[in-house]
Amino acid sequence: MPRNTRVDLQGEIFHIINRANARLQIFNTDEDYLLFEQVLEEAKKRLNIKLYSYCIMPNHWHLIISPLSDGDVAKFVGWLTMTHTQRWHSMHKSIGSGHLYQGRYKSFIIQPENYFLQACRYVERNPLRAKLIKNIYNWKWSSFWRREKGTVKQKVLLDTWPVTKPNKYNEWMIEVESKEVLDVLRISINKGKPYGADSWIDVVIKRFKLGSTLRPPGRPKKGS
Repeated sequence: MPRNTRVDLQGEIFHIINRANARLQIFNTDEDYLLFEQVLEEAKKRLNIKLYSYCIMPNHWHLIISPLSDGDVAKFVGWLTMTHTQRWHSMHKSIGSGHLYQGRYKSFIIQPENYFLQACRYVERNPLRAKLIKNIYNWKWSSFWRREKGTVKQKVLLDTWPVTKPNKYNEWMIEVESKEVLDVLRISINKGKPYGADSWIDVVIKRFKLGSTLRPPGRPKKGS
């Protein structure tokens, strides 16, 4: 089956996810999480990517980013995963033991405004959904914690959102997402489908010549 075309253009917003090989747990200690955050900081400085939200989970991670130049998403994620893999193996004295990550990272483009907020909430609520914590403020390895509890130096990693943060965002974080929102987001993750309104998705698919299978259900291709 052919791979979906990747969109990698300046100014667009992307949700990126990468999983450990065979979904094995690679983040076991504070040192493991800190190592990834250090590499993430270096990657951001090297390629000047805007980082809006992130969350590191025991066997995968999520990022919501925007490149400042065409093609920089692939460069950014490539350097991030390669460098993290090298340093992880070095720290664990397992150099030469194989791949740390599964194959190709997953990505999809996000419509700004409310869809952006939904995606950030989805990313930052990951540890709650996985029942790793009971209080969202207790997961240290995410943009939510860094934004709310981090030092001034730690907050530098995060860029200002392209939309206004809702006044009650923190309360909204505690609320459980609807099944409909989760289902749509998970389809975007699994298929690389743009996340947004149906009319916007049609425009994106036509603009970037993406596969027709990514069209919203019940929205046939024009002329068919």
